[in-house]
Amino acid sequence: MFIDYLTLIMINMVAGTALLAYYLWKGMDETDQRPYAAAFFGVGLLSLITGLQLSFTWPLPGSYNVGYGDTTTLFGVVFLITAIALWQGWNLVPVSLYAFFAGIDAIIVGVRIFSLQLTKEPLLSAVGFVLAGLGGLGAAPFFLWFKGNKTVRMLGVLLLVATALLWAVTFYGSLWGHLDSFSKWVPATMGK
Repeated sequence: MFIDYLTLIMINMVAGTALLAYYLWKGMDETDQRPYAAAFFGVGLLSLITGLQLSFTWPLPGSYNVGYGDTTTLFGVVFLITAIALWQGWNLVPVSLYAFFAGIDAIIVGVRIFSLQLTKEPLLSAVGFVLAGLGGLGAAPFFLWFKGNKTVRMLGVLLLVATALLWAVTFYGSLWGHLDSFSKWVPATMGK
């Protein structure tokens, strides 16, 4: 039996997407945005570690390692560099340019999950990846041209909240199933 820690990755995605929605809604208006850096850093670090582990070691069946590993790694990098930029008071445009390309990856993964009928709920998973990808794609235009536009900003918040809710539904279903499917798993060191 393979070791599957996708539920850890997924709850981190829920937390990160909700954090980003809150930052877009309230945090951007704060004079001192450094307090958000620690939360972005935590989400980014966990995503980077788990994403790289998936990408380098392939513990999951087949293309799940590519779909989840690469996107999780890119998500982690976006959140880590956001944390650094917020802590230093730097402009977020360069981060948003990186997020744009990470968004392209997430959209492609979402479309491919659906076309290959991967996961137990391919439509739900695909929509989650595509919505997250749209958030990444929208970051650069937002920070370049629409940062002062409250309507565009609220549309971004709604997109991110919808994404977080979708990931939450996926996470809770996966957690419930994983607790059952791994309930009898025994490490090799304990024998059978």
